[in-house]
Amino acid sequence: MASSFNSWRFRFLIWMAFATLAVISKPSIAATPVFRPSPWALAHATFYGDETASETMGGACGYGNLFTNGYGTDTAALSTTLFNNGFACGTCYQIKCVQSPWCYKGVPFTTVTATNLCPPNWAQDSNKGGWCNPPRVHFDMAKPAFMKIAQWKAGIVPVMYRRVPCVRPGGLRFKFQGNGYWLLVYVMNVGGGGDIAKMWVKGSRTGWISMSHNWGASYQAFATLGGQSLSFKLTSYTSKETIIAYNVAPANWNVGMAYKSNVNFH
Repeated sequence: MASSFNSWRFRFLIWMAFATLAVISKPSIAATPVFRPSPWALAHATFYGDETASETMGGACGYGNLFTNGYGTDTAALSTTLFNNGFACGTCYQIKCVQSPWCYKGVPFTTVTATNLCPPNWAQDSNKGGWCNPPRVHFDMAKPAFMKIAQWKAGIVPVMYRRVPCVRPGGLRFKFQGNGYWLLVYVMNVGGGGDIAKMWVKGSRTGWISMSHNWGASYQAFATLGGQSLSFKLTSYTSKETIIAYNVAPANWNVGMAYKSNVNFH
């Protein structure tokens, strides 16, 4: 009886050892980084342009026509403190008017995308006209976006703001400029944190080529990539998540064209 018991105990210990080994050796699945809203903070907001938002087209981020590229009129130019040398292009903010009789009551907030820079105006005092002078945190909103939270006659209102995830339908979009020896790419429709920290391009006959930040939402590579299908690897500035968009552009790609991918940040 003792011998039988010891034999059973031996088999049980062997089974436990293998079970433990299986658990330890099981590959772990890393959680996908997800951008979360930031705490609310105090700033001020003004507006530029008129109700058509025609003056907001283009802008320092290089998005061009904001209607055809999916941004519409819910946009804002950021003061230098927020703009971060263009790395803040594409970031999203909830903004609500506070502590002003010009605020619309019952409006919790509106959401805008950063598409432009509000440059300093050192000819004006920072508290009287030079609203975007460092170190002020300021939003110069498209007029239709401003009119969602306050009466336009106010001119300037105090606001509370916070960074929020950008909700974008579909994948990243890439618009090409440059020539046969220089590829300049504008990245649009960026979800998650909305921003890009690093970018690489890969031709069908090359390895990964590091791209340098040009300005705003654009990255460049000094390489001969004509006649090759192109893939891109991107890292989010905020969440540090890296994703790969394979075969975004066909071998007969051309400058002036925009190409869609099926991947995006979270």
